[in-house]
Amino acid sequence: MHAIHLENVTKLYRVGAVETRALDGVTIDFEAGEFTALVGPSGSGKTTLLQLIGCLDRPNDGAVLLNGADVGALNANRRAELRSTEIGFIFQFFALIPVLNAYENVELPLLLAGLPAKERRARVTALLEAVGLADRMQHRPDQMSGGQQQRVAIARALAPRPLMVLADEPTANLDTANGEQAMQIMQKLNRETGTAFIFATHDPRVVAYARRVVQMRDGRIVEDSANANGAGG
Repeated sequence: MHAIHLENVTKLYRVGAVETRALDGVTIDFEAGEFTALVGPSGSGKTTLLQLIGCLDRPNDGAVLLNGADVGALNANRRAELRSTEIGFIFQFFALIPVLNAYENVELPLLLAGLPAKERRARVTALLEAVGLADRMQHRPDQMSGGQQQRVAIARALAPRPLMVLADEPTANLDTANGEQAMQIMQKLNRETGTAFIFATHDPRVVAYARRVVQMRDGRIVEDSANANGAGG
């Protein structure tokens, strides 16, 4: 059984009388432990695909299966539960809570999940050490650089020990050095934890690290191949 299976998925958006086919009959599988880049021009369907995998939206047709469960058939509460336990998210603009420090931002999903304080402390401390921020735990987002904020976001995404992490343009607001560092950290954590990472990106730096590259155009998959030259190894 595949970790994620999309079967003939179509997603339509309507604005007034205008209908846009964001995904058009997409069938694809993702396995545990992947390090995959979704690439293609703006409007190709990359972000829509991430939203459906991440239980943020439902398809108009076809099925999205997470560990064999049809997420489109689940109610809103169950989909929210899956988002909080099985799916981690990393965003282009970091999406940290400004009034919380790094430790508290990473701890938040564990608090919401009801984990005991001792386990929360162990996980948060280990993750912030893993992303190189052991000395920044008490810093708020406005006291950190963009690269440091994105590393906090990586740690937060991994805190619930999800099946996979979905990252939408994770390096778009980072300079070259910080973008490379973020990718190296995610590559290392992917190998150590077995958590899959799926990136939607225009950034060749991200594609260079991917072990699998999925090319999209006009809501369809036009190529799906192993990246023999990927730094993901």
